Amino acid sequence: MYLVDFGQTVLEPLPDWAAHRDLPAAEDVATTMAGRCFTNQGIVTAERDDGVRVWAPLLEGSDHTGVVAATFPAIDDDVLRSFEELGLLAGYLIAAQARCTDLYNLYRRRHRMSLAASMQWDLLPPLMLQAGGVAVTGLVEPAYDVGGDCFDYAANGPLLDLAIVDAMGHGVGSAVISSLAMGSYRHDRREGRSLSAMHTNLGATIASRYSDSSFATGVLGRIEIATGLFSWTNAGHPLPLLIRGGRVIGELQNRPTPPWGIGGREPTVAVESLEPGDSVMLYTDGVTEARTADGKEFGIEQLIDLTDRHASEMAKPDVMLRTLVAHVRAYQGGEDLSDDATLVLVRWDGVPDH
Repeated sequence: MYLVDFGQTVLEPLPDWAAHRDLPAAEDVATTMAGRCFTNQGIVTAERDDGVRVWAPLLEGSDHTGVVAATFPAIDDDVLRSFEELGLLAGYLIAAQARCTDLYNLYRRRHRMSLAASMQWDLLPPLMLQAGGVAVTGLVEPAYDVGGDCFDYAANGPLLDLAIVDAMGHGVGSAVISSLAMGSYRHDRREGRSLSAMHTNLGATIASRYSDSSFATGVLGRIEIATGLFSWTNAGHPLPLLIRGGRVIGELQNRPTPPWGIGGREPTVAVESLEPGDSVMLYTDGVTEARTADGKEFGIEQLIDLTDRHASEMAKPDVMLRTLVAHVRAYQGGEDLSDDATLVLVRWDGVPDH
C-alpha cells in the first residue's frame, strides 16, 4: 500500500515491518503507474515477467489517500472487482486506525513538518468530499510549513457548509488564530446558527482574546444541495471565482466586512444560484501574491487563465487544484512559498437521478 504525502506529489510505501529492507521506492504521482491510478481513481494494470501488476485506489470515504498494489499470475473481471473492493476496505480500516495511531501520519511525511503546519493539518477535514450532487476539495501549500491558512467543510443533510480562513502572519501565532477561528466556526455551525451569526461571532471571538490588531480574513459559505443555492459572507478576503461552462465567468461580488478581529459592520449574506456543473473556487492571497525572484506577482489574471485552461479540459477538482498549486510553486522557482497558499473548489452537479 502507498499513501500520498501531505504535498500530494509522492505516494509513500506503507512499510512491512517484517521486511524493512525490502521497502519499494516511493512512486511519483505525476509520472508512474501508481500515480495514474491515484490521479484517475481507477484500476491500472501492467504485464510483467512474473505476472500482472495491478493498482487500485485506496479510499477513506470519498477522500483519495493512496493506492494498493499486488501482482497476480493472471487476472479477470472478478479479480479486478475484488481487488478494487479491497482498496475500499483498506481505506476504511486505515481511517479507523488513524484515530489512535500516528504511524499513518508519519508515513505520509516527506519532510519534517513545522509545529504550525502540524497544528493546521490536525484542523483540516479530508482533502476531498462527495455528498450527493456536490463535491468539494481543498489543498494547502507549503504543506510542511503552512501556518495561517486553513479550510473546513461538512455535509449536513441538505446542506454543504464550507469555510476558508487566512490568519495574519506566519508560524505558530497564525496557527493559533486560525485554530480559534475554526473552533468558533465549527461550534456555531453545529449549533445550527445562520451564516450571519457565525460570521459575527467569529470576529467577536478573535477580538475578545487579542488586545492587539490580530485578525483573520475568510469566507463562510453554504450550498443547498437540492437547489444549488450558494450563500456566503466575506471578511476582507479575495472574492470567490465562479466557473461555468469550462471557464471562469467572473468573481462573485459581496461587500466584505473588515477582517475578523478588527470589528465593523454586520455581514452581507450574498446569494448565487448555481447551475448544474458550476464550480466555485475560494483562495487565499498567498496564491496570487506568489512572486518571482525579481518580485513579479503571480496575479489574479494568471490564476484565472490557468483555471480556464484546466476547467475546459474537464479536469477533476482534486487534479485541477494539484495542477494549480504546481504552477504557483513553479512560478516561484520551485521553492517553498513565502506565504501560505490555499485553494478550495466546490462543484455542484445538480440533483442526482434516483
